[in-house]
Amino acid sequence: MMQQQEETIVALATPNGIGAIGVIRLSGPDALKIINRVFKGKNLEEQDSHTIHFGTIRDAEHIIDEVLVSLFIAPKSYTKENVVEISCHGSKYIIDRIIKLLMKQGARLAKAGEFTLRAFLNGGLDLSQAEAVADLISSNSKASHQLAMQQMRGGFSNELKLLREQLIHFASMIELELDFGEEDVEFANRDDLRRLILRLQSNTSNLIRSFDLGNVIKNGVPVVIAGKPNVGKSTLLNALLNEERAIVSEIAGTTRDTIEDEINIKGITFRFIDTAGIRKTQDIIEAKGVERTFEKIKSSAVVMYLYDASETNEEELNQILEDLKAVSNEHNSSLIVVANKSDLHPLNYKKAGVIEISAKDKLNLDSLENALLAAVNLNLLNSDEIIVTNIRHLEALQKTREALDKVMYGIDNPVTSDFLALDIKQALHYLGEIVGVVTTDDLLDNIFSKFCIGK
Repeated sequence: MMQQQEETIVALATPNGIGAIGVIRLSGPDALKIINRVFKGKNLEEQDSHTIHFGTIRDAEHIIDEVLVSLFIAPKSYTKENVVEISCHGSKYIIDRIIKLLMKQGARLAKAGEFTLRAFLNGGLDLSQAEAVADLISSNSKASHQLAMQQMRGGFSNELKLLREQLIHFASMIELELDFGEEDVEFANRDDLRRLILRLQSNTSNLIRSFDLGNVIKNGVPVVIAGKPNVGKSTLLNALLNEERAIVSEIAGTTRDTIEDEINIKGITFRFIDTAGIRKTQDIIEAKGVERTFEKIKSSAVVMYLYDASETNEEELNQILEDLKAVSNEHNSSLIVVANKSDLHPLNYKKAGVIEISAKDKLNLDSLENALLAAVNLNLLNSDEIIVTNIRHLEALQKTREALDKVMYGIDNPVTSDFLALDIKQALHYLGEIVGVVTTDDLLDNIFSKFCIGK
C-alpha cells in the first residue's frame, strides 16, 4: 500500500453521464506537476493552496476544454496529499479525453474508495470516519444523514478513544505487575479496575443496543402491510405513496407477490411492503405469495395489520391479533392495527390502539404516520447518544463485550495477572479494529471496495 501511495491517482468524482459539469480528481505527489503539463494558463506549481484557476486543458496544441482547476496542496487536502480537482463540461467525450491525457502524463486510474483510503492511511480520518463517508454519500433521509455526519465528525471515534485510553492505563499497570511478579506487588487496584469494567460493559452494551435503531434508520424501516385479501392493502400503499404503485381490484388475491416502495416521514425512511392477502387458497402462485407474506412479517421492524371495519367482528379480530402479537414478540417487531373503510362502517366496538382510516379517501393517514414514527424509538436520535449503524462495528463491539466479561470474571475469581492482561488486550484489539488502530489489508480492501471510484 505504501508503494501505491507514491503513485498519483485520477478518477471522475461526479456521477457518470451527461451533465452541466464533471469534476475530475487527482491525488498524489505528482498531481501538480501532471496538471501543469496539460493546463494552459498560470503556472499551477507556483500557486497557493485552496485557489481556483481558469484556463484550458490541451493535448499538445489541441484544446480539449475550458476548465476551472482547484488546488489543495498537502497536507491541506482531503487525502493529505496534493489534490487537484478539474471542473470541466460534463460531456462524456471530454471527461474521457482529459482522464486519458492525465494517465498519459503519469497518473493511474484510481481504485474504488482509494481517495478515502489515502485519507485514512495518511491520518486524515480513522476507519470508522472513513466508513461514514460512504454512509453520508448514500444517505437518503434526514435521520440517516444526521447519523453519518455525527460519525464522520468523530462522535463514535471519540467515544471509543475514551474507552481505549481507560483500558490502556490498566493494561500497562498489570503489565508492570508482571515485571515485578516475584515481589507480589499490585499496581492496578482491582476495585478501581472492577468499576472501570462495569462502566465499559454498560457503555458497550448501550452501543450494541443502539444498532437496532441505527440499522433501520440507515437502511429504512421495513414495514409489512398485512391483512386478509381485499381489505385495502394496495389502496393504502398507493395512498401513502401518492401514486398508483400497486394494482387495486375488487377481485380477492390480486396481489400475489410482495411490492416494495419507500416514503420519507419527518426525516425517517420507511420501506413499505405490500403483501399477498392472508388466506387459504388452492391457487399455487397465490399460496406462494401468502408464504412470502409470513417471511416478510418475520423480518420486518413494523407489522401493520389492516382489516375491513365493515366485515371483521371483534372475536375474529382478537384471534388474528393474538397470533400476530406472538410473531411480533418473537421477532421483536412493533404491531400497528388499522381499521380500514371506517367511513363506511363505524366500529360498533372500540379497540384500544386501533387506528381508524379510509385508505380510498385518504382519511386520518396523519394518525397512521404518527403511529409509524412512534413505533421507531427516536429518543436516542434526538439526544446526543452515539448510535451504531455499521454491522462490522456491531460485531467488534460484541467481541469487546465478551472480552470485558472475561476480564470481570478474572477480577472476581483467582485468575492470575497474565491472563487478566490477555483478556484486556483482546478488548483493546476489538475496539482498535473499529477505528483502524488494528487493520489488515484484506479488511481495508473489503471496506473501501464498496466505495464509488471517485471517492
